[in-house]
Amino acid sequence: MTAKDASEVGLMQEANDALGDSAELRRRLDEQGYIFLRQIMAKDKLLSLRQEMTEVLMEAGWLVAGTDPMDGIARIDAQCTEGDPEYADVYHRVYSLEAFHQAGHWPEVLAVMEQVVGGPVLPHPQKIARLWFPQYTEHTTPMHQDFVHFQGNFNTYTFWAPVGDCPLELGGLAVLPGSHKIGKVREHHFSLGAGGLAVDESELTGRWLSANYEAGDALIFPSLTVHQALPNYTEDRLRISLDNRYQAQGEPIAQHMLDPHLIGVTGFNWEACYAGWQSESLQYYWQDLDLDVVPQSSRWGDQGFTEALSLARDGDERALYQLRRIARRDPESERGQQALQLLHEVNV
Repeated sequence: MTAKDASEVGLMQEANDALGDSAELRRRLDEQGYIFLRQIMAKDKLLSLRQEMTEVLMEAGWLVAGTDPMDGIARIDAQCTEGDPEYADVYHRVYSLEAFHQAGHWPEVLAVMEQVVGGPVLPHPQKIARLWFPQYTEHTTPMHQDFVHFQGNFNTYTFWAPVGDCPLELGGLAVLPGSHKIGKVREHHFSLGAGGLAVDESELTGRWLSANYEAGDALIFPSLTVHQALPNYTEDRLRISLDNRYQAQGEPIAQHMLDPHLIGVTGFNWEACYAGWQSESLQYYWQDLDLDVVPQSSRWGDQGFTEALSLARDGDERALYQLRRIARRDPESERGQQALQLLHEVNV
């Protein structure tokens, strides 16, 4: 199923009945490759977070002036996405919100993740927000496994949660149940959308599952489960969600997961993030832990970029778009120079 076939998805099974039974939660994860929980997060805290996030977006000009920020009514002419400098500029203002980072450490979240990992849990410092514009379906997050992006170890879990209600047409996550059982990283190829990498649809079988998410719901899955975002088919609503990652303490974690998200786009760092925070309790909290930090592999990113160069030579518009974005974002880098050279060669 491509992202445009959202009407064909089935509904995920709820797992609230297994809460409090760590062995059963892990059995379902092993069998299905996901756990879907209703109302596991405090709705009032989520809506308070949404208020803070959408006020930033309104001030930045991403939402229609004069509307209620909580409604998330997007200015279509402000469309941008991960990888665009203008996206990162606004995104890091949201990212600097103390409440945004606190959400990854809420007691109800950690309690669930301790059941999932079967012991003490490490929340990854690199939290992620997804801010997705409507009428921008070509940039929908493609089907992929998370391991190619955060690496470390296979038993790293994504805890995805909408910040506000997220019906199917707003573009929540969909999972391919059982797809993790392959037990390895699949081949990934160049794609537009967050992460820029996608698995080959022809290698996948089964029916995609999703849900009409409500504020407080959460979807949990390991790093080998194939998943994708559904397109935001609404006329004017921004989709806002959280991607937090967790693993058992003592398991390897990749070096880049200790950095802020999208650090490479603007040079944003933790010092900038923490400016103005009221508390130091979550600042550099991981530095006091005995972590098994491993280097990041550039294998998948390099492969995707090489494929983009090849596709662009043949006139592929998606690849040309990506190269223009890289050249505009970081023209002095090695990739930026390669992108500029190829764009010059093909005269675009």
